[in-house]
Amino acid sequence: MAVMALPIRERGVCCAPPRRMRAEKVGELSTVLKALADPTRLEIMTILRDSKDPVCICDLQVGFDLSQPTLSHHMAKLRAAGLVESGQNGIYCFYALRKDLSGPVRRIVDAIA
Repeated sequence: MAVMALPIRERGVCCAPPRRMRAEKVGELSTVLKALADPTRLEIMTILRDSKDPVCICDLQVGFDLSQPTLSHHMAKLRAAGLVESGQNGIYCFYALRKDLSGPVRRIVDAIA
């Protein structure tokens, strides 16, 4: 392993590194990444990303073998992060990936396998 050459610093003199991201972008991306940090939500996002049509919550409930309140909690987190939209048809609630995701968020969603 090669030894990294370190710069010589003057004691008490610090140089702030340039910040490359706007605060709004940092906030948006950190919210999205927090929402995707749960295994169930990550898998739900891949299902929604790959689905042509909105997915009924009852289908997700059967597919994940989770209770309705637990799934509602996960969907609320994804909705709060701005990742999904929902609609109701009678007693059934359907979810889909939002079509107006920003470029960076869309790339994150597309990058999940």
